Amino acid sequence: MPLLRGVWGVLSALGKSGVDLCADCGSRLRSPFSSFVYIPRWFSSTLRSYPKKPMTSYVRFSKEQLPIFKAQNPGARNSELIKKIAELWRELPDSEKKVYEDAYKADWQAYKQELIRIEEELTPSQRVALEKEMMQKRLKKKSIIKKRELTLLGKPKRPRSAYNIFISERFQEAKDGTSQLKLKAVNESWKNLSSSQKQVYIQLAEDDKVRYFNEIKSWEAQMVEVGRDDLLRRKVKPQAKSTEKH
Repeated sequence: MPLLRGVWGVLSALGKSGVDLCADCGSRLRSPFSSFVYIPRWFSSTLRSYPKKPMTSYVRFSKEQLPIFKAQNPGARNSELIKKIAELWRELPDSEKKVYEDAYKADWQAYKQELIRIEEELTPSQRVALEKEMMQKRLKKKSIIKKRELTLLGKPKRPRSAYNIFISERFQEAKDGTSQLKLKAVNESWKNLSSSQKQVYIQLAEDDKVRYFNEIKSWEAQMVEVGRDDLLRRKVKPQAKSTEKH
């Protein structure tokens, strides 16, 4: 419980939940969508020559330094070299960092102007299609953020079906081949099981339902305690029985 409170405290300190934090994620356009131009790279159906996003000051510095560090440390892994470059960047004087920061600012201004030009050339139908794709992308990102938040808060995994338990058990035992072929073979094995053999997995699924019910009940109680009633399962309120006076 203290750990859960600590995790939630981090999210609460930001003033918003994980989903709210992503409310402004995704794409922005100066017109008609927002005050800042941003046309997403994934809108490739309209844009043939999408401008490359400028490198940040640190990325620019890292790109310059990596070949040097590789030459000096031929047997080192990239992850080790990146750590050394990060340390070098932290120790770099502000006057030297400013060179990279100024370069980034200049490239960013050029990048924004190019996006403005592209946005102004969009036809009305392209704008509508872009707005639709942007909305879908935002919703997808919100969903991902929501799932990550629930994982972070320790929400129990949903119960598995008898078939899913069988698949997960036998998939690794399947003979070598592609995942598709393995799945097909395991699926055939499931079909060929007798009723008594399937009953074993049906019982395991029932046990998993009990596990889930107990865990989700405890988890929801914790969510109520930390003020996250919005994460509780939707419960159908029982209808009040009508009483007739005789």
